[in-house]
Amino acid sequence: MADGLTTAGATRPHPARARWRARYRLVPWWARTTIVYVLARIVTAVMLSAFASVQAANSFTAQHPGLLSFSSIWDGAWYRVIATAGYPSTLPVDTAGHVTENAWAFMPAYPFLVRGLMIVTGASFEFVAVSVSLLFGWGAALVFRRLTGRFLDPSRATFATVLFCVAPVSVMFQVAYAESMGVFLLLVALLLLLDRRWWAMLPVVLLLGMTRPTGLAFALLIVLFLGAWVVRPSWVREASPLTVRRSVPPAVVAVVSALVGLAWPVIAWAATGVPKAYTDTELAWRSSYIGWKELVPFAPWVQGFGWWFRQPAGAILLAVVVVGFAAFVFMPAARRIGLELRLWAVAYAVYLLAVFFPQSSTWRILLPMAPLLGVVALPRSRVYRVALVVVCLAAQWAWLYSCWWVDGYDWTPP
Repeated sequence: MADGLTTAGATRPHPARARWRARYRLVPWWARTTIVYVLARIVTAVMLSAFASVQAANSFTAQHPGLLSFSSIWDGAWYRVIATAGYPSTLPVDTAGHVTENAWAFMPAYPFLVRGLMIVTGASFEFVAVSVSLLFGWGAALVFRRLTGRFLDPSRATFATVLFCVAPVSVMFQVAYAESMGVFLLLVALLLLLDRRWWAMLPVVLLLGMTRPTGLAFALLIVLFLGAWVVRPSWVREASPLTVRRSVPPAVVAVVSALVGLAWPVIAWAATGVPKAYTDTELAWRSSYIGWKELVPFAPWVQGFGWWFRQPAGAILLAVVVVGFAAFVFMPAARRIGLELRLWAVAYAVYLLAVFFPQSSTWRILLPMAPLLGVVALPRSRVYRVALVVVCLAAQWAWLYSCWWVDGYDWTPP
C-alpha cells in the first residue's frame, strides 16, 4: 500500500480522534485506572449525600446525617462495636434461648485494622473506616486492571475496570464494610494464582480468610484448578502434566485456606464456650424470614427461593438461575478470561449455595465474582459501553434506595 492510501473499504481515523488516542496511550494504565476510580467514587458520594439529606432519624443516625456518618450504618455499626469494644464473651439470646444477632458474625481483620489506625491517628471510627475502604477499593481497582489485562486487550480490560468501579454495589468501596479489603485481597490472591506464586499466596490467603468468609471457597478453587491441570494442562495454560512435586505448593495453599475458613467458628467456640456460636449467630439473621432452622448444606437457597417465590415456583426459578450461571461461565466467549477466573466464580457459587441464605444482601455478597465483568466487557460497541455504564449507575441509585437508605421499618439490609 502506497503512503497516504488506504485499502479498499478502509477509512482513516479522524485527526482529532487520532490525536486523542495518542495522548490517551501516553497516560500509564495505573493513572487511567485511578482517574476512573476517583470519578466513580465522586459520583457515588453525590448519591450517598443526596440520600443522607433526606434521611430521617433512625437507630443508626440522627436526621440528615453527614456523609461519613451515613456511610457507616448497617454492618458498619457492628464493625464500630468490634473496633471499640471487641467481641462478646457471652452470646445474647432471646426468651426462647435462641442466639440473636451479635458481633461474631463479622471477621476481625477489617475492624482490628480500623481500631489500630484509630489509636495511631486519633481519628473517628467513621473517618478511618471509610478511608480504609476507599484505599482498599483503589488498590482493588488497580489489581483488577492488572488481572483482566492478563487475558484481555487494553481497551477491554480498561472497560471491565470501569464496570468494576461503577457497578451497582461499588458503593461498598466507600462505606464502613469489609468488602473493599476482602475484594482487594481476593484479587491479589487470584493474580498470584495466575503467576503460580504459591508461597507468596499463603499470607494473602490467611488475611483474606480473616477478612471475609471465603477460605473454603478459595480452597475449592485450588482443588478445581489442580483437577483441570490433571485432565488437560492446556486448560490452565501449562505445557506439562501435573506432577507430585508441582502439586505440593498449591495443595498446601488449599489446606491452609480451608483451615483458615474453619478457624473463625473454632475461635468463636473457644471465646464463648458455645460450639455453634458462629453458625447460630449467622442463622439469627435469617430467622426473621424462615424462623429458626439448623444449617443444612445447600438447603438455604431452596428455603430462600421458597420464601420469596413460593413453591414450586421457587425451585424452578432456582434451577433456572443455576443453569443460567453455568451456561454463562462456560460459554465460548467466557474462555477469553481464562479458566482460573471462571473456576473461582464456580467455587464461590458452590460455597454460597452451600451456606448462604438469599436475601437483600445477596447483591453485595456477589461482589467477589467481579472477574466475570471481563466477559461483560467484551463487546466493543460504544453504544453498548455507554448504555451499560448508565445502567450500572441507575442500578446503583436503585440499590441505595432499596437497601442502604433507612425508610421506616426497613427489612432490606445491604
